[in-house]
Amino acid sequence: MDAEDFAAIRSAVREFVRREVVPREAEIDERDEISAEIRDKAAGLGLFGWALPAEYGGLGLSMAEDVRLAIELGYTTPAFRSLFGTNNGIAGQAIVNYGSTAQREHWLPKLAAGEAIAAFALTETEAGSDPSGLASKAVRDGDGYVLSGTKRFITNAPLADVFVVFARTDPAASGRHGISALLVPAGLPGLTVGPHDPKMGQAGAWTAEVFLDEVRVPADAVIGAEGDGFRIAMASLARGRLHIAAVCVGMAERALAEAVEHARDTRQGGRAIGDFQLVQALLAESHAELAAGRAMVLQAAGEYDSGADRTLGPSSAKLFCTEMLGRVADRAVQVHGGMGYMRGVAVERIYRDARLFRIYEGTSEIQKLVIARNLLHPR
Repeated sequence: MDAEDFAAIRSAVREFVRREVVPREAEIDERDEISAEIRDKAAGLGLFGWALPAEYGGLGLSMAEDVRLAIELGYTTPAFRSLFGTNNGIAGQAIVNYGSTAQREHWLPKLAAGEAIAAFALTETEAGSDPSGLASKAVRDGDGYVLSGTKRFITNAPLADVFVVFARTDPAASGRHGISALLVPAGLPGLTVGPHDPKMGQAGAWTAEVFLDEVRVPADAVIGAEGDGFRIAMASLARGRLHIAAVCVGMAERALAEAVEHARDTRQGGRAIGDFQLVQALLAESHAELAAGRAMVLQAAGEYDSGADRTLGPSSAKLFCTEMLGRVADRAVQVHGGMGYMRGVAVERIYRDARLFRIYEGTSEIQKLVIARNLLHPR
């Protein structure tokens, strides 16, 4: 995509976020739901397929373009981005990069158009940041597989039309070996989804348990080759981590903007609180960290696109930007004082929403291990 076309897309998304979504943040938070109206308008903007190939109806954005768009999406409630994030990210990319021609032709146009939502069913009770503990099974039976197991915290599970399910196809294997990825359409006998989880933050972004009770799928449901599941999961998560880092930059921009406005407009003792040096220090620290995070994300995206680095940069960016957002959100609440602790105030919601980013798609602790391993044993 040429620069002029992307600039137009970015501008349209920026305007939509600020005009249509930001004014409804309190409603989304209270109702724990993204309205059908917003979903339909997002689909019209192409947001369900910005990272999917153009040949399947997507926008085909590069990683450098992806992160710039993610920064715009991060300016509002993360529930908005989450609605179509798995289509573009961890679930969609598994199909793009490893799916068969038939799998891509069947599912990608639907995902890109917003006609279908995909979910990435990896996490289990004993397999979170380390998927090697995965216990779900896919047993070969005749011309197909029979799946059994339970997944948890699966984003968009209550809305999903198809699940990218990770299960152990080799019962003799352990750890990261013998895991396969399979495409499982919603509605198959034996597949049920629990109620969406009540969470601290990110209301409107639904997660739920997924139960697989002898769910039968054909042999061609396997994505890639049997046993490739761990590699597919890790490759999809690497791109997702860089995208999440960019979302955190956008959220930090919003938190800082809210803090600056409050410091400028709120008075104590006849003076704007922004005149006080300790308040200025909170704003300055947040701006400096935000600038560092933005620069890190943009550099990592460029190296991802060139193929120079698709592991160390994404993990470094996710570690820094998710932790940075937590600090910026905390300072924003502090600048607001007691008002920052009140429901309905943007920085209070941002503070709650920010906490999850340090956990999902690989905790901060896991990112540190990935970074250290790549420094000690570069590939």
